[in-house]
Amino acid sequence: MEIVHTPVLLNECLSYLSPVGEPFESSAYLIDSTLGEGGHSFNFLSKYPTLKVKGLDADSIIQARAKERLSPFGERMSFYNGWFNDFYRNFPEGEERPNLILFDLGISVFHYERSGRGFSFRHDEVLDMRLNSETRESAADIVNKMEEEKMANMIYLYSDEKYSRRIASEICRVRETQKIESTKQLADIIYNAVPAKYRHGNIHPATRTFQALRIKVNSELSRLPEAIHDAFNVLAPGGKLGVITFHSLEDRIVKNYFRNLGKQCVCPPEVPICNCGGTPCAEILTRKPVEPTEEEIKNNSPSRSAKLRVVRKLRDADEKRLYGVEAM
Repeated sequence: MEIVHTPVLLNECLSYLSPVGEPFESSAYLIDSTLGEGGHSFNFLSKYPTLKVKGLDADSIIQARAKERLSPFGERMSFYNGWFNDFYRNFPEGEERPNLILFDLGISVFHYERSGRGFSFRHDEVLDMRLNSETRESAADIVNKMEEEKMANMIYLYSDEKYSRRIASEICRVRETQKIESTKQLADIIYNAVPAKYRHGNIHPATRTFQALRIKVNSELSRLPEAIHDAFNVLAPGGKLGVITFHSLEDRIVKNYFRNLGKQCVCPPEVPICNCGGTPCAEILTRKPVEPTEEEIKNNSPSRSAKLRVVRKLRDADEKRLYGVEAM
């Protein structure tokens, strides 16, 4: 089977999330919250021969590829098909708690190159972008139905696209006479909506809008705060949680939550006396985010914006640790 995705920050993940030494037992347990083609899991299983891994993924098609790739590891590898926030929210009481949890919030190269679901405008495909076919809205539904002002705000918030209003206006103008159904059709609309000078920059003018649509379709940012909070509480005491982000909105959510985990007090400013317990829930292991080396960026360009943050759990966290961590 041909593997098309290269896992980012691999060596850094293997080091920071190592199941070696105290308090880990000889048979540690890792949950790979975003399995994809199984790159991180494959390398963890290969490097640490007593480690067990459970891989989560909302996309059953890419998970089938991972199952084939990881089949040589037998019962050391197990799988869950569904959204990671659902998994952690409904984690069964009494089930074995993991010592290690990893989130890699990037989209697999497989989805851009092989899925046929319109994640990229490099290929003329149906405008879908759903990681899970049970998701209600596709990208086509959004561009054909969303109100113009709401669409402009969504594009700007999720991608920082400075011409979001011009793009939303042109999309709404075109859809009055034709349904927008393909990636090429949408990319051409965006190309024509922006100023001529903007069409020939470092990236295609449709890049940011496609990113915003993908985030919206899959509720990527709205799932994240509660997912990492629930995952942290599922984690066994002394265990480690690592999150790889790829853009500033994701990283801000993770940074703020980890910062709150490391604080002694997270009571709101208007509360005169601390009633939150007054002790940190986690030790922050990465005071600054870990970023890829120049060599990794050269060999794997999608890694260029990746950031890894890791904490070690001291105790469970209550909802107060989510103060100031905004879902988007």
